[in-house]
Amino acid sequence: MMKEIIETNCEKETWDLGKKLGQTAVPGQVFTLVGDLGVGKTVFTKGLAEGLGIEEPVSSPTFTIVQVYEEGRLPFYHFDVYRIGDVEEMDEIGYEDYIYGEGVSLIEWANLIEEILPDHYTEIKIEKNLEQGFDYRRISICEY
Repeated sequence: MMKEIIETNCEKETWDLGKKLGQTAVPGQVFTLVGDLGVGKTVFTKGLAEGLGIEEPVSSPTFTIVQVYEEGRLPFYHFDVYRIGDVEEMDEIGYEDYIYGEGVSLIEWANLIEEILPDHYTEIKIEKNLEQGFDYRRISICEY
């Protein structure tokens, strides 16, 4: 397991980190995104999408579970599993077709579906520390 810690001090730095990871993402790559409400998950995701060459607006798929973007250099599958009641709901939307496909998947609140995550994924964990400032973020990147 490889772990890297990155500290950001503004939204743009968090966005830039997402963009950098999007630019280097490969087909079949799965990112999990963990963090409390309001830590910058959507900012990071928008940067990742930009790095994949996606130009349309990216928003959290809170009520649809998955949002599909296909016009970038790789398809982008953005999951938000915060509202799922049971892991079986993931089967109903055919999540395996996405995460084992040729696109890049990003799963917000992935800790809620740990038992069905693939063997290999990149976990992005975003944390605030108000003692360091309102816009400070500690971002852990772990390869599993």
